[in-house]
Amino acid sequence: MFTLEQITAEHGKVKSGADFLVYIRAIKSLGVTHYEAYVSDGHIDYHGENNYTVTVPPKYAPLAIAKTPNDAHFKAELQAHQQGKTDYLTFIQMCATAGIEKWEISLKKMVCTYFDVAGRVVLEEKIPE
Repeated sequence: MFTLEQITAEHGKVKSGADFLVYIRAIKSLGVTHYEAYVSDGHIDYHGENNYTVTVPPKYAPLAIAKTPNDAHFKAELQAHQQGKTDYLTFIQMCATAGIEKWEISLKKMVCTYFDVAGRVVLEEKIPE
């Protein structure tokens, strides 16, 4: 199974949203089946087969997540991030102000789902393979 060090090494290669697909392919090859990334403090729970989980600890001081999501703003800023126009911390700060609590990536379904603080799906995207 994958280790925290392997996950951290792959995540360290991501400089912008443009690097996302390379990252996804790399962690999928390590055996990650899905993960949840939490905007509030940056911790991420990576899951594999047989209930295997590795947690990347918080990366920054806690951020307040807006209680009311701004779906249109989030979608526009996400597109800019995916085009490599923003770095990861800028993206995280934008998520917080747009009301995004977390996202979940399913590497089996190749889908990324973004949630607000109420657990409502704000956006679900197919990840190109």
